[in-house]
Amino acid sequence: MASNRIATVIGLGSMGWGAALSLLRAGFSVKGVDIRPTVLEAFRAEGGQAFATPAEAGSSDVVFVFVVNSYQANQVLFGETGALSTASPGTVFLLCVTMAPSATLDIAQKLEAAGMRVIDAPVSGGHVKALSGEITVMGSGADDAFEAAQDALDAVSAKVFRLGSDIGLGSKVKMINQLLAGVHIAAAAEALTLAAKVGLDLQTVYDVIKVSAGSSWMFENRGPHIVDGDYTPRSAVDIFVKDLGIVTGEAKQNGGETPLSATALSLFSQASAAGLGREDDAAVAKILARMSGVTLPGME
Repeated sequence: MASNRIATVIGLGSMGWGAALSLLRAGFSVKGVDIRPTVLEAFRAEGGQAFATPAEAGSSDVVFVFVVNSYQANQVLFGETGALSTASPGTVFLLCVTMAPSATLDIAQKLEAAGMRVIDAPVSGGHVKALSGEITVMGSGADDAFEAAQDALDAVSAKVFRLGSDIGLGSKVKMINQLLAGVHIAAAAEALTLAAKVGLDLQTVYDVIKVSAGSSWMFENRGPHIVDGDYTPRSAVDIFVKDLGIVTGEAKQNGGETPLSATALSLFSQASAAGLGREDDAAVAKILARMSGVTLPGME
């Protein structure tokens, strides 16, 4: 048990909430930071300390950053009420944000220049794995940072991949994961939309495909959202507009070709423009359904 250890989690969204609860279960004193008063109230009810800004939370042994993008990461770290203003030298910052590798490196260099330790630590596994403390961490950074954060990482994860000492390696591997995740969501949406168009029962199709060669983790996970017409956001459309934008942008910068990612990005972008940006990412199926002239569950 980490009874004398203090952890801060900035961003109590889908992944950050689960990580914060996992740290509490492991015996950490946990400070949760979020801009939503209702979320802070709920975190207090779980036994955590709740703060509206990172500066108010004060210093901790480890700081997990679970905000949405690099802009928010810069704000919560270096802004007027950012974490750096009250952090103690040697604090380990775990950058769990999905960002372009260049953005991760820039943030890490600023933190290290201020005397902090940094782990490039993007995560995967979704809300359910986060709640159970079983996320996957794609980490890179100095050995001493990993050693200092080991108990915190053990609390939130089932697997930590130590990819090397260079900041940015974790972000690059997460980018590849998001390429596959986004393309697979779009493919699942396309498959189920076509199934509906040709008159198949969606539940039957899902049951067959999930145990057949054409399945994927995303098909198994997102398929029921489409079959049931339940687009309550677990991970939103706008997340994949951002993430696939990173994929295609980095590919272009490095001379790589990503035609499938570009097509998937176009679909997610259309869904966002149609007002679906905050719906579950499986709502990209609604765009394909409209193109195909078919009505999926939840579209009536």
